[in-house]
Amino acid sequence: MSVTNLQDVSLQPYLGTLQRIVSEMGPQRPFQSTLKSLLKTLAENHDFQRPHLVIFDPETRTLKLSLTHTPIKQAHVEYEPGVGVTGQVFSTGQPVIVPRMKDHPAFLNRAFGRTEEELKSLAFICVPVLGPGEDDDSREVIGTLSVDTPVSEMQKLNGQSKFLAVVAGMIANHAAYLQEEMARQKHLMSQGLIAGDNVETGFIPPNIVAASKAMRLVLNQTAQVGPSRATALLRGESGTGKELLAEAIHQASPRREQQLIKLNCAALPSELVESELFGYQKGAFTGAVQDKKGLFELANKGTLFLDEVGELSPTAQAKVLRAIQEQEIQRLGSEKTITVDVRLICATHQPLEELVEKGLFREDLYYRINVFPVFIPPLRERREDILPLAEHFLSLYAEEYTRDIKRISTPAIDLFTQYHWPGNIRELKNCIERAVLVCDEHVIRTYHLPPSLQTAESTATDSNLSFCEAVAKFEQELLVDALKKARGNMLQAARDLRVSYRIVNYKVKKYGLDAKKFAVAKGRPR
Repeated sequence: MSVTNLQDVSLQPYLGTLQRIVSEMGPQRPFQSTLKSLLKTLAENHDFQRPHLVIFDPETRTLKLSLTHTPIKQAHVEYEPGVGVTGQVFSTGQPVIVPRMKDHPAFLNRAFGRTEEELKSLAFICVPVLGPGEDDDSREVIGTLSVDTPVSEMQKLNGQSKFLAVVAGMIANHAAYLQEEMARQKHLMSQGLIAGDNVETGFIPPNIVAASKAMRLVLNQTAQVGPSRATALLRGESGTGKELLAEAIHQASPRREQQLIKLNCAALPSELVESELFGYQKGAFTGAVQDKKGLFELANKGTLFLDEVGELSPTAQAKVLRAIQEQEIQRLGSEKTITVDVRLICATHQPLEELVEKGLFREDLYYRINVFPVFIPPLRERREDILPLAEHFLSLYAEEYTRDIKRISTPAIDLFTQYHWPGNIRELKNCIERAVLVCDEHVIRTYHLPPSLQTAESTATDSNLSFCEAVAKFEQELLVDALKKARGNMLQAARDLRVSYRIVNYKVKKYGLDAKKFAVAKGRPR
């Protein structure tokens, strides 16, 4: 349901709430935190009591009270589809207004233990939450959004119901993620990998930005393998964040208090990799003037991360295989075996299967490290992550270099989303760092970006453009940025641009812009 469905309702009480909700629904925020914040906003901005979300569990075929802003009487509350007000809303897909709880035979009062007095003085509004889809006909009901509100005239209750329907439409993706997360948590608990009362829904490590469904799947897999001691194999192109995911797996494991030791197998000559991994005895070779522990020893009781494992020499591969199978190693130049307890995480951008066929990688080692493969998609295949990552790096480098840079311009954002990013996240990070260094404004614009991202069209330097056309293009860019920042308020945009309202109004008409479409933009103003 769109905001236009509120046209017969007084908008003033609700616009501020909608704008606050939109601003809090940034793609880089964990979805559970966003939903909790939304429920808090509903409780604080209106006469809504006990706002709560109920999500359908496909496995048990029941509705479960999943999130609430108010403490509940029972620890676990479930509803049957079709039973009670919540069950009726889920089954029919239609909102229900209970003018007075006490007078409605289907109202169960199961979760919050409302008093007799509250049942007499409170109304109840419940609206369906639809899953993502192209249109309402293709979307299925995945839950409900409900609130208590003081008994009032029906016209006001109808307006509140329509407002809640708009809110329910805005959180469709977040509610779908919550449903998926509930299923994942239940699976992990059934496997004994996590304790049901100690897990925070929505596994997103603090140093990882993930908005796309593909990356959330990767993070779910990370949460699954983390609590075990199984060997994980992280696969993906260079620069996709394999090292960060290795850190996340280590932090999700019982070994988090121990060391995470890292080695890039491609960073050292093959003859040095063995001595780094397994150590050496004094006198083992020229220059070995004292005993040295290898990384397997240093990682004892902890985790060892081998990046670019496909670069290991055949000899090193054989020794790593033995270390995994027998949990023991030998230092170079020594016949003594040393027992080690190491959890191994490997990563590679190479097709290991092809290396096995060519005899360049041991088949038995391949099967030993390929216990739990995690495939990390390249940045070009998860474009929803580009903008959140860019903003994250902008905040990081603006603080590091003490630059007062607020945001990224719309044309620059367009370049980010159109570019194919062969260097993935590493390239994006370097691009933002460079832009911060060269930017002398409060906004990152297209001409602050590296030449590889720029085109003649994007920078308004195409030889086919006249001087007046290039100026007009730049003028239009400034105007669009100002309207987005001001949420379509042309008077505020005029103040920000330090020109008169008349000029802004003239330019908006000249360039055929629709200021209204910026009134409630998706996400934060750009």
